Order: sequence, then structure tokens, then C-alpha cells
Amino acid sequence: MESHDVVMERRGQESAVADVPRTRRRLTVDRDADLVERLCRHEPGATEALVAVYGDRVYRLAIGITGNHSDAEEVVQDVLWSVVRKIDTFRGESAFGSWLYRIVANAAYQKLRHRPGRRGEISLDEVLPPFHESGQHVTPIADWSPSVDDPSRQTELRMALTASIEELPPDYRAVVLLHDVEGLSNVEVAESLGITVANAKSRTHRARLFLRSRLAVYVGSAEAMPGAVGGSTSGAI
Repeated sequence: MESHDVVMERRGQESAVADVPRTRRRLTVDRDADLVERLCRHEPGATEALVAVYGDRVYRLAIGITGNHSDAEEVVQDVLWSVVRKIDTFRGESAFGSWLYRIVANAAYQKLRHRPGRRGEISLDEVLPPFHESGQHVTPIADWSPSVDDPSRQTELRMALTASIEELPPDYRAVVLLHDVEGLSNVEVAESLGITVANAKSRTHRARLFLRSRLAVYVGSAEAMPGAVGGSTSGAI
């Protein structure tokens, strides 16, 4: 049997762990734990480290929502400065990255709402391909996937994809950027945008359907052009 002193020491250690604030316990598994600790201690270079790790990422999210470079830059500058000054408000209830993305998204949406002459957003229900009750497309969609491996088409496809993403409503652009560009999981996307996991999955799926249909139209149009790669050559010399 264990001695009384050993038992009391073990209980004391367990009590100490239990008394650790939730924030600190979460930080031990947060990939940004070291960065957060540096920011909390106001270490020299911590701000620069934050910008180096997240500057480009949060800018992509901000520009994806606002669609305006100057607005996105203002959002990022304001948010990063606020995060540095108010890092103590981070409670560790989600990953630091998700917390930061959510602040950026909220600021970007606020900027968008207050923009004069804001354009009306398209409805995905109006542009998504129709489906049968079985879930199959009513009208077959061209399979453009082989074009991805064609070096002569990659630049054009990237441009078409970028243009198609810009057509998405801000809510859907944000999900695509976080999930498919930044590589966040559905849970992290949900935490970042303040939505449910089911909503994050639904938006990702619907956005992908829209992008697929847009690229199918682009590829079909490109291949139908005289002299296009893989298209009709009628009229060509």
C-alpha cells in the first residue's frame, strides 16, 4: 500500500491540475500556444510573430468577405492591433486561430454592412444546377477535371476559379476560403464564423456545387471556341 505522504502528494498534484484555468489547459494542445504565451507576456517580437503567422491568412479571409482591398487591409490592421492589446480576453474556449478568424470575419461583415451602395448578392438557389429527387443532376454537368492536369489550361482555370469564388455571397466565400484554402476542419470553420457544424458543411457543399457548375460552363465555352485546345478546329487554318 502507498504511504500516507505519497497519497497526499498525488492528491495535491491532481488538485493543482484541476485548479489550472481552462484557458491554460486548452493552450497546452493549441498549436499557437507558444505564440499566445508570448503575446500575453508582451514579449518583444510577439506582434511581428503574429503578423508573420496570420497576416496573410486573415487578409485572405477579409478580402474574401469584403471584396475590397482597402477595406480588407483596414480590417486586418484594426483586428491585429486589437488582438495584441486585448490578448487577455482570449479564454481558450476555442483554438486561437479560430478565435482570431471569428474576430476578422465579424469586422469584415460589419465593414460590408456599412458600405454605401452595397450591391445585391446573388442567391445560390437561383444559380445552382437543378436536381432530381434522387439527388442526380437534372442536366448533366461537363466533367472538367481532366483539364486540371493540362498545363495549357491551368492558368485559365485558376483565373476562372478566382472569378467564380468572387461571385459567391460573402458567407459562402468565407467558408470556402477557410475550409478549402486555409485547410480548417468543419468544426474550426464553424467556430471561426459562429455557425453550427452542420451549417458549415452545408455551405461548403453548396459553394462547391456552384463553383463546379461555373467551371463546367467556362470549360464548355472554351472548348467550343474555334482553335481552342481540345475544342472544335472548324475555321482554323
